Amino acid sequence: MSHRKFERPRHGSLGFLPKKRTRHHHGRIRSFPRDDESKPAHLTAFMAYKAGMTHVVRDVDRPGSKLHKKEIVEAVTILEAPPMIIVGIVGYVETPNGLRSLTTIWAHHLSDEVKRRFYKNWYQSKHKAMTKYAKKYEDLAEDDDASPSQQLERIKKYCTVVRVLAHTQIRKLKLRQKKAHLMEIQVNGGATVSDKVDFAKGLFEQEISIDSVFSPNEMIDVCGATRGHGTEGVVTRWGVTRLPRKTHRGLRKVACIGAWHPARVSFTVARSGQNGYHHRTEMNKKIYRIGKAGDPKSASTEADLTEKSITPLGGFPHYGQVNEDWVMLKGCVAGSKKRCLTLRQSLLAHTKRSALEQINLKFIDTSSKFGHGRFQTADEKAKFLGPLASKNRV
Repeated sequence: MSHRKFERPRHGSLGFLPKKRTRHHHGRIRSFPRDDESKPAHLTAFMAYKAGMTHVVRDVDRPGSKLHKKEIVEAVTILEAPPMIIVGIVGYVETPNGLRSLTTIWAHHLSDEVKRRFYKNWYQSKHKAMTKYAKKYEDLAEDDDASPSQQLERIKKYCTVVRVLAHTQIRKLKLRQKKAHLMEIQVNGGATVSDKVDFAKGLFEQEISIDSVFSPNEMIDVCGATRGHGTEGVVTRWGVTRLPRKTHRGLRKVACIGAWHPARVSFTVARSGQNGYHHRTEMNKKIYRIGKAGDPKSASTEADLTEKSITPLGGFPHYGQVNEDWVMLKGCVAGSKKRCLTLRQSLLAHTKRSALEQINLKFIDTSSKFGHGRFQTADEKAKFLGPLASKNRV
């Protein structure tokens, strides 16, 4: 008999169990970056919506590498990120069992899109959410213990961690959904807790744009739910080897699911079930560019002076036009089109050359993503095709 192997690495990681559908439909941040009191007060996260992918051409700036000063083509993802609105502050105190929220302060005026988040059925409700709370700003005196100003003083006195409540402006996107996504964003920096609270209070009912939180060439983390695939078998779900062709009763199976005793199937054995729609955090995604709403030259570069915005001809498939602020990330991100993703500042201090490299884009592709993509702009297409019979009918 020839040489036989008796050991091998297992198929699939057990670190991601249980493989079931997530309850967090948009990314949930479990850890915020470590606070640095030497920096001014700033926010550490943002929310964006996945629009689609395209590709860019750039020169590599990596001295010593064989790729140095050579052109490379890279895939990039476009996320649309309209400004978020700050509507509240949450103060946390440290306990032996972790953080405990002390109090929450809401802004005076809340828009309907965030109030929809408090209801299962907005249409049949009376829309009374937060109306009694808003009266505190008008009826209670400044020195009343229940007044918002006194609650702010409590946060300054007792809390160590300050987070703001921020919601997306989903009505600015041409999606069917009208209910805003709401999240807590930690305030880092500031010499004292009072500085953090004053910074957060100054943002009440204000818009914050993505370029106030992130900058180009920065490394960030992306939290979100992956694309769902429903129930799948063991070969796709765990990557186990198919059985030989002549196997009785199918070959995309696990041949032995365990010994007779113990008389149960171990959790480490690959089984079929839910694949995808799991919550994942992907670290170290580089920002290549941040575009502003209404900029007709947002996809132009020094080498390509064509006036064009980031939306490709015909729009992004299954998404449409990008009309608000947007951010371009290297590579792909989790989730389907229109999925809400949470962007977080990196937890790490980056020292690798690839992380510190300054990105200079030479070309951003805006050709159609439906067909073969021959033209970058509608003007270029019209100039090439000339007068069309369909346009000249009387």
